[in-house]
Amino acid sequence: MKRIPLIILFGLFILLMGCKEPDPFKVLEASYFYEYIEAFNENDNELYKQYLPNDSAFAFLSQNIPIIEIPDKEIEEIYYFRWWTFRKHIKQSEDGFVITEFLPKVPWSGKHNTINCPAGHHIYEGRWLRDPIYIADYIDFWLNKSGDGIRKYGFWVADAILAFQKVHRNDSLIASQLDLLVDNYKEWEQTRLDSNKMLFWQLDGLEGMEVSVSGRILNGGKPIGGMEAIRPSMNSYMFGDARAIATLAKLTKKQSLAQDFDAKAQLIKQEIQQRLWNEELDFFTVLPRAYSEASKPINVRELIGYTPWYFNLPDDRINYSIAWNKLMDTKGFYAPYGLTVCERSHPFFEINYTGHECQWNGPSWPYATTQTLKGLSNLLNNYSHQGNVSKEDYYQLLLQYAKSHVIIDEDGKQQKWIDENLNPFTGDWISRTRLKTWENRTWSQAKGGEERGKDYNHSGFCDLVIADFLGLKLGLDNSIEVNALVPETWDWFCLDKVNYRGRELTVIWDRTGKKYQKGKGLMLYIDGELKAKALHIEQLKYSL
Repeated sequence: MKRIPLIILFGLFILLMGCKEPDPFKVLEASYFYEYIEAFNENDNELYKQYLPNDSAFAFLSQNIPIIEIPDKEIEEIYYFRWWTFRKHIKQSEDGFVITEFLPKVPWSGKHNTINCPAGHHIYEGRWLRDPIYIADYIDFWLNKSGDGIRKYGFWVADAILAFQKVHRNDSLIASQLDLLVDNYKEWEQTRLDSNKMLFWQLDGLEGMEVSVSGRILNGGKPIGGMEAIRPSMNSYMFGDARAIATLAKLTKKQSLAQDFDAKAQLIKQEIQQRLWNEELDFFTVLPRAYSEASKPINVRELIGYTPWYFNLPDDRINYSIAWNKLMDTKGFYAPYGLTVCERSHPFFEINYTGHECQWNGPSWPYATTQTLKGLSNLLNNYSHQGNVSKEDYYQLLLQYAKSHVIIDEDGKQQKWIDENLNPFTGDWISRTRLKTWENRTWSQAKGGEERGKDYNHSGFCDLVIADFLGLKLGLDNSIEVNALVPETWDWFCLDKVNYRGRELTVIWDRTGKKYQKGKGLMLYIDGELKAKALHIEQLKYSL
């Protein structure tokens, strides 16, 4: 028998491999999360379809989202679930792509069923999509095509745009958007600056925070749906936007504009620390709108008191860090199923199944949880004074947040779910429980119709996993930082296929080198090339 020449055998092998040489650098493939998406599709009652229905979900996500593999499968599953739900909210319109909050049309929405209240979360989350067109269009919509909708609710638009630019930097877009951001800021100054021209007032309901405890206190103890006040949240948004505009102005060589907005940011920071810091409670709290030099912020801790850290606003001082001691305290904000929006020890704290279906006096709201976890990440990354919280607490809270994404039907079957407000003691989605029998024992069209809160897009999760938990932070200056908040006991994790200005980033932690076969330690790869490495889970830095 004649032997087949070796060159022919090699040729047959290449043919069987698809007539191309194998990719020398592969870590995670989209097939890894295919079963997650199929399970979400199978369990879903797809009531409302937009640009990407369920049968297009995997194809879209496989081309657009960063892939993660982590030991904690509960967080991992919800990471993919939240991308699956986010995809539902991408809507194509004559004004380009927009992102919705509710899937059904709701009467209080604006153009194309958009609502700007959670738009900052949308932009932070969606910036990680490989194709920037969806969020670029969405930003353009708010700046150019939404009219006054951009200011219907509080919205940290400039800060969110800066976050988007850190992933998909486009200097021509920055130049075209800067004047619009300045105009938007000046409109806020015209309509919301207090009489002293220092701080901004806002109704709690126009921060999406109806029936707040602070509003009730300011209303003489009676619950109210909207109360004007100087709020830590609104003023933090304006600080974040002023600082972002200053940064964008520097990029476009507009030094005078940058100095002007740096000064605005500094003034807000000074006034928040001087006027909203409640020394009796060691917390940032709400100040009456008609305040005087003698006015004190009111005595109730609400989760919005952590919003200043979302924007790295407070000085790095021990007295400010004490505020975080209430985060994991069961007399403060910690509860079995989620952080409460008001401290549990306050007399006006309640979980109410009567009155308005969206109350911010006790329930856990994913919107506020997102802001708080981002603030906690900033505290742990950027501050030397951290109170009594740690990265172990971050993991515990992120895991708790992931576990809250569930609903149990009448037959006892569990399904992954995200809705509006959560009962922090039972895990029940309060609005849904109430709305499904709101009118004649069924759904009310005036309230948004059937399952209005299903797949509710009012918060973030994937950005918290990528940028905070796994710690990938990208800079406008081509800098890349990895500073993960994962448990020290983890032997491995991987974040793969992150698009950074046309380059592909991969972060691997492999204690033994056996999991991914790429070596031992914490490693940053760019386009398959190792660029930075450490033997332990620690801060990595690299500049393109």
